[in-house]
Amino acid sequence: MAALGWFTRRRQPATERSVLAGEASAEAARKSSAEAPAPQVPAEPEFPVVGDERAAAFFDLDNTVMQGAALFHFGRGLYKRHFFRKRELARFAWQQTWFRMAGVEDPAHMEDVRSSALSIVKGHRVSELMSIGEEIYDEYMADRIWPGTRALAQAHLDAGQRVWLVTAAPVETATIIARRLGLTGALGTVAESVGGIYTGRLVGEPLHGPAKAEAVRALAGAEGLDLTRCAAYSDSANDIPMLSIVGHPYAVNPDTRLRRHAREHGWRLRDYRTGRKAAKIGIPAAAGVGAVAGGTAAAVALHRRRR
Repeated sequence: MAALGWFTRRRQPATERSVLAGEASAEAARKSSAEAPAPQVPAEPEFPVVGDERAAAFFDLDNTVMQGAALFHFGRGLYKRHFFRKRELARFAWQQTWFRMAGVEDPAHMEDVRSSALSIVKGHRVSELMSIGEEIYDEYMADRIWPGTRALAQAHLDAGQRVWLVTAAPVETATIIARRLGLTGALGTVAESVGGIYTGRLVGEPLHGPAKAEAVRALAGAEGLDLTRCAAYSDSANDIPMLSIVGHPYAVNPDTRLRRHAREHGWRLRDYRTGRKAAKIGIPAAAGVGAVAGGTAAAVALHRRRR
């Protein structure tokens, strides 16, 4: 019993000392934590990088920089100026309806659509269409520029970088818009002209999908740009080839496929639409890419519905 009593007496003081040691340790930990400098969280790198002359930004136009399709708005302006006859109106309306119903870009059909669009500007002077384009920008496009995307472009300009539009719209239309926004320039579909007059043919193919990526590569090579330091912005999954070749891809007002792709690959997302998602003004992706009047089909359809 004496031995048991000794054990009992020693056990309680040991427990008290353990509690005391634990409390002291916790207090010391709290003090050292308070006195220690806060852990350094790596700051997100500045972007765009000021003064990086080998960096640039490439912006898709339709529904990225501007609400709706540039060619749709241009077509409205051309129709207002009586560029089309009733026979052409009927043909364009049918082609647009066929595309909407089929939902696919059949090569033979799309070639027919492009040929029809090119026929409208055939024989017209480039200078005439450029002058009309300036008027149409003021009438239909100036108020449709997304402020958020415009601010992104301006950030690149303020950083001393060059900024180009890259679009399937005619290069003349794209150039007007780029100049009005104070951008460096534009890459667009080139309609052939001889002596300043449209021939009704394209130079190569429409600047659509993979062709945009090739145009950006070619421009980067000519301008001495490092694509890994460049940014690209688009709303459409059709532009994944272009977005994939730069170091800073952005999905702006993205369609469903691009949004999913961007999330899977860790691309940044920007959406400047409010309320319900902005519905794209439907024009054939390949129909409106050949000539300045390529958006006529949509303009005709809209006009006929309003009558």
